[in-house]
Amino acid sequence: PKSIVNLIANMIEPYKGKIYDPACGSGGMFVQSMKFIEAHKGNKKDISIYGQEFTATTYKLAKMNLAIRGISANLGAVPADTFFKDQHPDLKADYIMANPPFNLKGWYNDNLKNDPRWSDYQTPPESNANYAWILHILSHLKKTDGVAGFLLANGALNASDTLEIRKELIQNDKIEAIVVLPRELFITTDISVTLWILNQNKKGGKYHGRNLRNREHEILFMDLRQWTENAVKGESKKKVRLNTEQIEKAADIYHTWQCEGTDGADYEMPELYRSVCINEIENKGWALTPSKYIEFIDHDLEIDYEK
Repeated sequence: PKSIVNLIANMIEPYKGKIYDPACGSGGMFVQSMKFIEAHKGNKKDISIYGQEFTATTYKLAKMNLAIRGISANLGAVPADTFFKDQHPDLKADYIMANPPFNLKGWYNDNLKNDPRWSDYQTPPESNANYAWILHILSHLKKTDGVAGFLLANGALNASDTLEIRKELIQNDKIEAIVVLPRELFITTDISVTLWILNQNKKGGKYHGRNLRNREHEILFMDLRQWTENAVKGESKKKVRLNTEQIEKAADIYHTWQCEGTDGADYEMPELYRSVCINEIENKGWALTPSKYIEFIDHDLEIDYEK
């Protein structure tokens, strides 16, 4: 959905440099990114686009989709599996935006056992590719200040077979924000999904005109599951979208948390967001489930039962 792409773009702000999508489908993420850049008075010429797609028909559709909009992109020489035939092995991207297949089975064989993409971590489990996508994305981020925003199924937040990889990602300060989205956002599925934001530089400095503080050993958790008031027209089942005000509000929560002047130890709003230190995450068994950290109010306590 466009609103999810707009949310990712508003949060990580891909204005200048290399953008990469390792599971680009028909190129929708790129199209929406270009619209975001134009809407914010950016220059499309400052962006280089890289992508990869496995399905031949979708690969051709992506090339056509971008061409008719005048967007130049390198989608690799052929359609190919991102894990077995990485079309951009040496790419280090400034921004990665992706919506890879959720809980992908059958992604692994022994040829990937010692792959350099996870040489600093354990080999991702064969059961599904969620953490293989995370480590693939991390391996293609610019080491100094690359930022990634991508979607995964909620199971990745607390899966037991990826505990050690998740622990190391947190300890290495690669994870910056975890945002659970309303489950009714996707037209084709009711699965609940999470937006992950990885950042290679949580130490602070200037970023798009803002002065960022040191956020090492902190992660921002957001839970947007109650943002379900905007119905999608023409859908027989209940489907919702995030409107412009909600997208801007979510981005502002994230950007305010990043900036100088914010106290990460006291940055929270019940039922919506909270900044959490690594010690608390360790105490919760390295789980990244936002509801473990964000306070939820029992509204039944507000009811006056006396007659």
